[in-house]
Amino acid sequence: MDIEEVHILDPELLQLPGLSVKSNPLIAEELFSHWLSLPDTSRLVKSLIDDTKSSTPVSISKNCANLNIACGSALPSLFLNSGTPPLSPRASSGSPRFSRQKTSPFSLQSPLRSLREPKPQLIPQFYFQHGPPPAKELKEQCLSMVDHLFSDFIDGLRMNEFKTVTKEVCKLPSFLSSVLFRKIDVDSTGIVTRDAFVKYWVDGHMLAMDLASQIYNILRQPGCEYLRQADFKPVLDELLASHPGLEFLRNTPEFQERYAETVIYRIFYYINRSGTGCITLRELKRGNLVAAMQQVDEEDDINKVIRYFSYEHFYVIYCRFWELDGDHDFLIDKENLLKYGNHALTYRIVDRIFSQVPRKFTSKVEGKMSYEDFAYFILAEEDKSSEPSLEYWFKCIDLDGDGVISPNEMQFFYEEQLHRMECITQEPVLFEDILCQIFDMIKPEARKENCITLKDLKASKLSRNVFNILFNLNKFMAFETRDPFLIRQERENPTLTEWDRFAQREYVRLSMEEDEVSNGSADVWDEPLESPF
Repeated sequence: MDIEEVHILDPELLQLPGLSVKSNPLIAEELFSHWLSLPDTSRLVKSLIDDTKSSTPVSISKNCANLNIACGSALPSLFLNSGTPPLSPRASSGSPRFSRQKTSPFSLQSPLRSLREPKPQLIPQFYFQHGPPPAKELKEQCLSMVDHLFSDFIDGLRMNEFKTVTKEVCKLPSFLSSVLFRKIDVDSTGIVTRDAFVKYWVDGHMLAMDLASQIYNILRQPGCEYLRQADFKPVLDELLASHPGLEFLRNTPEFQERYAETVIYRIFYYINRSGTGCITLRELKRGNLVAAMQQVDEEDDINKVIRYFSYEHFYVIYCRFWELDGDHDFLIDKENLLKYGNHALTYRIVDRIFSQVPRKFTSKVEGKMSYEDFAYFILAEEDKSSEPSLEYWFKCIDLDGDGVISPNEMQFFYEEQLHRMECITQEPVLFEDILCQIFDMIKPEARKENCITLKDLKASKLSRNVFNILFNLNKFMAFETRDPFLIRQERENPTLTEWDRFAQREYVRLSMEEDEVSNGSADVWDEPLESPF
């Protein structure tokens, strides 16, 4: 008999449900004696002996089959009729097959298995709650600069001495210095020590952050996950006090305040895409405010920073508002707004604006628009190619608020345009022709459904013309006649936006009118503004 197959006759295999052979050796002996007394067992043993004497190969599988038959037919009725349910499968430690593999030297470790199993790898940390730690060289360089700047100020730096640290160590715009100083000087001692700065900037994980994250964490209030308008006020105050391009405003604090408000309104108009009034870190990173802040710090002429901070742009917005606000109560109503742009807008679109569909008014007076509301309106009106403007006017035209502009909604607004053209003896353009022209310009994805989505408008470079056709007669006529002056202006400065070009033209006009007022030849302003030029 083959040695490797002897385990088939292991007595452990004779286990029955509810019965353990090892724990009952007398039963095992009785079973073995019973098995030997069987006729089939005698013939099997005799056959094995004869095969051994004649050197004939033993057929273990055949003999085992005979053995199983013999055993199965001869088991005592005590075990066959047992009412005990079968036990659950044994664990590997109790199985004879597994127990023998445990003791086998060949099963201790398989070379193939060791090749298949990958060796454990150490995965480096890839998430840091406060950002990745700074490189050793960067940290050493920062500490060296800090030691140098604080070496002559053992007791610490005062606010007017801290600006060098803000620019050279933190690489931040200088007009963030006072905000950063107060952020570190939590006890308002008026002094920031070397250790306090290192604790906040280096140990507080600020050093390794990107610039947008640094500014965000400096400006936001403790516990807030967003920036409010009030958080930008200290920054604008320091900018007005320190920037050479705004020095002429220092004697007019009322206009300093208006300038700061206008800059903040422009920032939230473009950056706060969610329209919540709270700028998140993601919105700050996606916008261009940080780049504009850096440019302001490097440029002495504030008007060259056309994004957000230009004084000329503030001047245009404020003067336009002042023109419409006849009683100068700093509020304008529907009748005032209808005068905008030489009565360019239709009644129906003004009604939609005052219904506060595109944006809720901040004015506390019903039926009145505040200066902030007007700032949002003029930015949307004069640059209809920007995303905030497209969203603003889309809400106005989408009368039922279903997220698409239908031909019926477009016709509702165009009817008034058509009537106005007839009143000025201008050859009218039928709505059917206008509708085809609009669809040709926008090329909407769902043209078969005859509707335009906000996504369609954002994907087209001619979207501004659609809104002008529907509710601004002056710009609609300029588009129809293809004003060569405007076309040339666009080609000369392709990087400028519609708002930038409008602000340039309007500032020249307002400057000329102010000169006339100063010379006594006209009476445009009750209280003229001071110009930087």
